[in-house]
Amino acid sequence: MTAVAHEPITPAEGLLEIFLSLDTPEGFRAELIEGEIVVTPPPDGDHEDYIGLIVSQVIRRSTADMQFSGNKGLKLRSGGGCPKDHVIPDGTFAPAERRLYRGADSWMPCDGVAMVLEVTSTKPRIDREAKRRCYARGGIPLYLLVDREASSITLFSDPEKDDYRQHCTLPFGKPLALPEPFTFELDTTDFL
Repeated sequence: MTAVAHEPITPAEGLLEIFLSLDTPEGFRAELIEGEIVVTPPPDGDHEDYIGLIVSQVIRRSTADMQFSGNKGLKLRSGGGCPKDHVIPDGTFAPAERRLYRGADSWMPCDGVAMVLEVTSTKPRIDREAKRRCYARGGIPLYLLVDREASSITLFSDPEKDDYRQHCTLPFGKPLALPEPFTFELDTTDFL
């Protein structure tokens, strides 16, 4: 009989292994956020309407040609002793010239992502806090948060360590300036 030595796995590795083996029901999505597995049901129509309003403006008005991916899995750096965060933003924007999504695995690194978009749903605290920290740790330059409960839109920028150093929050109806590479004012009039 031959014995095979196994390296003991850490709790973080065990959690990541469990997460990656999940089989969620159709339409649901599972994310690993700061050491917690979060399963989200399919979004409602208003959620998708906000995303559509933003995507159409970015495609039409951005000074740089942008590609958009809805629900693209991103692998991000972890915080503390947690495994790497595996987060699925509602939207991911990248310069079209990079062709970032071509050939990418279901969970891709976030290098080259220009901006992520989240629209709050049933668990707004995750979008406001945990995902904000995840995206900052990943070095994603811009995080755009549509907060339906607060009727506001926030642009987080200048990531450093576990957070963004700058943010601008405006009520729905006010234009929000998006910096390079977008360089246009996002019209939120239709968000009301």
